[in-house]
Parts: sequence; structure tokens; C-alpha cells
Amino acid sequence: MGSAERAAVFDVDGTLVDTNHLHVVAWWEAFRQVGQQVPMHAIHRAVGLPSTDLVAHLLGDDRDKDQDAGISAAHKALYGQYFDRLPALPGAGPLLRRLHGNGWTVVLATSAGGAELSALRRAIDADDAITGTASADDVDEGKPAPEPVEHALELAGVPAERAVFVGDTVWDMLAGSRAGVRCVGVLCGGIPRTDLEKSGADAVYADPAHLLSSLRGGPLA
Repeated sequence: MGSAERAAVFDVDGTLVDTNHLHVVAWWEAFRQVGQQVPMHAIHRAVGLPSTDLVAHLLGDDRDKDQDAGISAAHKALYGQYFDRLPALPGAGPLLRRLHGNGWTVVLATSAGGAELSALRRAIDADDAITGTASADDVDEGKPAPEPVEHALELAGVPAERAVFVGDTVWDMLAGSRAGVRCVGVLCGGIPRTDLEKSGADAVYADPAHLLSSLRGGPLA
């Protein structure tokens, strides 16, 4: 099967790189700095939304919107302290290389950009297998809107029915479903299986290593 015929689209944070809880701590501290006490469990469930949407989701429409930019900037600075040691999840790089070798066009769909995206790609260490990246900078609306996944499909040159999207959050599953692609969930981001399935996951695996060992007969066979 030709490489242009099917695409494997991957979320990055919590799916390929073990960063969700680093984001939680960075957001918690960013909120704390402006006097907002937001529970970590609530932040965890919001991770995966673009920064502006995450702040709105957690603080509500009646918040002081003048604080939004400062909160996001604080999160970015705090999270940036981890860039030199972001840990890839088990099997992340080998999974992407195997899929690439099997004829899949591998594209990343992430809200990360710039130095953050570079740090994530260094952690995954499989640039030779990645055809392109659809980042938040490329779309008007982030997940759970379908745009990031649709942009990834454009980069791959593949229609939705020939693609699979792998992610770890409810927002990923909703975005993939709305884009018309088959969705696969992973549990390594900390979101429960039932939540992923309710949001559109056709199959759920523990982490990239589990997905890699289960390729035969699975959605990415």
C-alpha cells in the first residue's frame, strides 16, 4: 500500500510525550500567581485545550479577561523550564517509525508550536518518520474543533476515511470524530477509558508501546 494512501495522525502531549502533569503543575502555579485557586484535577481534565480556551473553561465567562494573557504567559514560562528533559512515553518513537515503515504517513496534530514543539520532537526522537506537523499556529480553532485534524489530513494528502487519529484526551476524540476520522485513545494521559470511548474512541490502549505491540489486527494494522 502506497505511503500517500493512509495517514496516522497523532496528538503529542500525553499521547507520545509524558507531559500532561507537567502542564497541570505549570497551569496551577500560573493561576496561583494571579490569585486564582484552581484544583489540579480540574486543570488535568482541561489539558489539551488551547491556552485561551483552557483559561476560559476553568475560570468561566465572568472572569477578569485582562488576566488571560498573563496567565498563559506564566504557564508558558513555567512549562518551558522542562524543555530539556521532556520524557517520551514508552514506545513513542518506535511506534512512529514502525508505522512509517509500514506505509503510513505520520503527522502530528498539536497545540504546541515553536520551541515547545521542537522540545517535544526531540523527546520523541523519530523525525525521520514524521511527514508534517499541524500546530495551533496553523488553524483558527483548536481542539475540540476538527480544524487541527483536518489540517493534518491536508498535510498528509489523505481523506478522512483513510486516516486514524490517536490521542489521550476527550478533546482529541471529539476533534477526530468531528473531522470524520477513526479515533484511537491512549490511557497514558490519565483520562479514563470510559470518557475516551464516550467521546468517540473506537479502541483504547495503555500507551504507545501497547499500541505498537497490538498493531496486528488493530486500527493501525
